Amino acid sequence: MGAQNEQTAELEVWIDQDLCTGDGICAQYAPDVFELDIDGLAYVKGPAPAGEEAELRTEPGATAPVPLPLLNDVVDSARECPGECIHVRRVTDGVEVYGPGVE
Repeated sequence: MGAQNEQTAELEVWIDQDLCTGDGICAQYAPDVFELDIDGLAYVKGPAPAGEEAELRTEPGATAPVPLPLLNDVVDSARECPGECIHVRRVTDGVEVYGPGVE
């Protein structure tokens, strides 16, 4: 089980804002990872030190690490997203493991 935990700890998530519908389902599932910005679109948030606000990453293609305790919430966000715009990939080789077209 340790090897699996190491692999899942090396995942990152990004959102294709061109496809985002702004429904906010991702922010409901994983508010520590996703947030809607003033433009109504969802973005990822970077990790933050305890007691500090996480930085919203609004650059196109910006990624954020997927914390292991939030993996299921992030995966559920990708699966339930009506815009099919949430992508989760391995950091080591860039292979998408969850998201549109990945089964």
